[in-house]
Amino acid sequence: MAWVVGVDEAGYGPNLGPFVMTSVACRVPDDLAGADLWHVLRAAVRRPEDAADGRLPVGDSKALYSRAAGLVALETTVLAALTPDDGPLPLQRYLDPLCPSARAALGGEPWYHGSTALPVEAAPDVMPAARARLARTLRDAGVTWGQARSVIVCAGRFNALADAAGSKGAVLGHALAELVRHNWGLDGEEESLSFFVDKHGGRNTYAALLQDAVPEGMVVAHQEGMARSVYSVCGVKRPVRWTFQPRADAEHFCVALASMVSKYLRELLMGEFNAFWRKHVPDLKPTAGYPSDAKRFYEAIRPLLPGLGLGEDAVWRRR
Repeated sequence: MAWVVGVDEAGYGPNLGPFVMTSVACRVPDDLAGADLWHVLRAAVRRPEDAADGRLPVGDSKALYSRAAGLVALETTVLAALTPDDGPLPLQRYLDPLCPSARAALGGEPWYHGSTALPVEAAPDVMPAARARLARTLRDAGVTWGQARSVIVCAGRFNALADAAGSKGAVLGHALAELVRHNWGLDGEEESLSFFVDKHGGRNTYAALLQDAVPEGMVVAHQEGMARSVYSVCGVKRPVRWTFQPRADAEHFCVALASMVSKYLRELLMGEFNAFWRKHVPDLKPTAGYPSDAKRFYEAIRPLLPGLGLGEDAVWRRR
């Protein structure tokens, strides 16, 4: 058996709201280690561009979510694929296994309450059949999920990490290191562990970042360039390999699902963020937090910060 881990993020570019990075791991028979899992699991999943036919769409979150289309497609797949619960699920209970550090990361955020009931938009009655269909398909293929894991970085922590390193790339490194350490202990200590990571901006070199993340062994670079950066680690029992590439979510199923989980979680958190500030400024139009709109929103809430005991760094991401 072999482990395949996909990693992707949402919310790196905005000035408002949290950054989220997620890993999704699956355990596959050795002969499927390099297989196209969309094809292997085609009885239950499809790519977003394929015709809707009852299967779960899995792909780049940008292809499945827009403000106009809403959360339905994203939410249906994420909840059906990665949660065992069919009933109403409070956001905090969804977060507890997905992001054990969420309570600490979000505990100081006045806008977060964690009581948003899931699903928000998807029809609950479609979940049991979709979940059962996927479970049968996974079982027939000999594929099992590992524990999906997310890291949440809110504005204050984001600013502190970026300032200490002189670059907001430090936030990516911080989150990736946590996810690497989490997946390091996956079952089967001699089974191969392959990470596929959506490439971070224009960065091509990751060896130092990975060396800080691994608890043992020495990271070796095999390729570093715009198209792909590839690394392994020496001195450990299991073969470990990382591949960073642009648009990894189009080629690797687990990266696509990680993209979806990250985007879904960020949208849920932005829902609570917007609701909080709109209670204080009732006519305020919601924001997604991106630079084209964030300044408008921030100028409207900025006068409220002192009264709420908040510094600007706790709300506005400077980089």
